[in-house]
Amino acid sequence: MSFPFEITARDGAARVGVLRTRRGDIRTPAFMPVGTAGTVKGLTIDQVVATGADIILGNTYHLMLRPGGERMARLGGLHSFMRWDKPILTDSGGYQVMSLSQLRKLDADGVTFRSHVDGSQHRLTPESAMQIQADQIGADIVMQLDECPALPAPREDVEKAMRLSLAWAKRCKSAFGKRDAQNLFAIVQGGVDPELRRISAEALVADGFDGYAIGGLAVGEGHEAMLSTLGVTTPLLPPDRPRYLMGVGKPIDIVESVARGVDMFDCVLPTRSGRHGQAWLDEGPLNITNARFAEDITPLDPRIDCPASRDYSKAYLHHLFKTGELLGQVLLSWHNVAYYQFLMSRLRAAISEGRLARFVTEFRALSLSADAQPAVAVE
Repeated sequence: MSFPFEITARDGAARVGVLRTRRGDIRTPAFMPVGTAGTVKGLTIDQVVATGADIILGNTYHLMLRPGGERMARLGGLHSFMRWDKPILTDSGGYQVMSLSQLRKLDADGVTFRSHVDGSQHRLTPESAMQIQADQIGADIVMQLDECPALPAPREDVEKAMRLSLAWAKRCKSAFGKRDAQNLFAIVQGGVDPELRRISAEALVADGFDGYAIGGLAVGEGHEAMLSTLGVTTPLLPPDRPRYLMGVGKPIDIVESVARGVDMFDCVLPTRSGRHGQAWLDEGPLNITNARFAEDITPLDPRIDCPASRDYSKAYLHHLFKTGELLGQVLLSWHNVAYYQFLMSRLRAAISEGRLARFVTEFRALSLSADAQPAVAVE
């Protein structure tokens, strides 16, 4: 593995670790803010850095459309382009294979997309996904191209997607080759079927990858089915490699998943919720436009070392959203990204101190008892 992964503490299935890269250490469990098109929406790079994030995620599909892979390479890669000098993970575009199903044609060799921007056609194969991510974008962690159907789905559809993803993983590994400063992660598929997950995991582990992602969850299966699938899947993965649960998610999902041995997460929820007036707290999402906050002079969460969390009253934030001021969206997005990093730091501490079970129990009780607004749907 190009990046040494050192596990420094364990508590049950949960781990604290450090993934060491040429651009800095990634403390795990880690949450990666999503910078889909070269920006964590609404925030400057300095604001993202101030939250404590060690790594962000970029989206291959969106970047290959705008500004384009070749232009990205000419501009020095994504790190230089967006002024982020820490690690970047890029997803492969596989999610758009599912979410943009009306705009693509899938075959054994790859995917043909019709751009949602201007209708132009683009081809994405395992080989071109490696070239775009590793050579043009310059990602530190590169994801294999995969396919996953939205759930629920017939078992035959889930198995077909899983086996196609396995074939693509082999091609991605061959095209990626051996690199000193970049890592390739495989993606375990199989829906919520334990046998399909086992087949996928065992085949990918036999092929040998730098890290392993668990894909095809948080796509409609529900919380309990997701946790059950994690309980089956994570024990099948190498204990000395990082494990990444893609597209998750809500804080309670992250807490429960960490307890089941997951190391890395990403989701658009913090910034998407922030743009829609929702602030995440341990108790769940708080809808700042609610009339009860019109004269509430307390901050969102004074424990968090972030100006948006600590220095502005709920009344002021309520006012910003009621008057349509953009600053409201910026401040809530900033708070949410900082909250997620605060949550990860507390999880790392709880694991290191051997008190994760109590942390999970108390967090679960807060989440279940909260009279909170529903979360904004994730991408």
